Amino acid sequence: MKKLVLASGNPGKLREFGQLLAPFDFEVLPQSAFNVPEADEPHVTFVENAIAKARHAAQLTGLPALADDSGLCVSALGGAPGVWSARYGQLSPDQPKSDAKNNAKLLADLTGVADRRAHYVAVLVLMRAADDPQPIVAEGEWHGEIIDAPRGAGGFGYDPYFLVPDLGLTVAELPHEEKNRRSHRGQALAQLLARLRAGA
Repeated sequence: MKKLVLASGNPGKLREFGQLLAPFDFEVLPQSAFNVPEADEPHVTFVENAIAKARHAAQLTGLPALADDSGLCVSALGGAPGVWSARYGQLSPDQPKSDAKNNAKLLADLTGVADRRAHYVAVLVLMRAADDPQPIVAEGEWHGEIIDAPRGAGGFGYDPYFLVPDLGLTVAELPHEEKNRRSHRGQALAQLLARLRAGA
């Protein structure tokens, strides 16, 4: 089996990617297994941050690396919070990330705004080596709208406020399997797997 480094310490992502990539003869290992520190994410686009994370992990391990970058983009806010989705409510960089503060800032920024259209974005980058000139890039989007009162106990982040109009449910109200099937990350992963099947 070929070893593949996941540029994340998230155990849920590690488990999910591990299961899905096993048929392609990849053994997925977290970057923490190689003492790889988290990469800087200085860029304003999801794809640049995902490439930076994948390249960082590949450089420090000498192995192929997989990274993802994702977030929420709100139309009326010019695409914000965007790449800053996880830190949107932070007043200073040394504060811990907080879903509650992020959601509070989002709702405050949308006070009196009629246009509530939003979409989640996920970009996956698979880099065969640190100097891979043509990494596999896969992207997914999930469209919905932001509501003012949270609904549902599942999910995380902005999920209780992200309504999927054709279902009439928030992401936090969806069963786990349904969320994974429809989500931005699920779409990006399906694209990535299709590219691998095609011999990319």
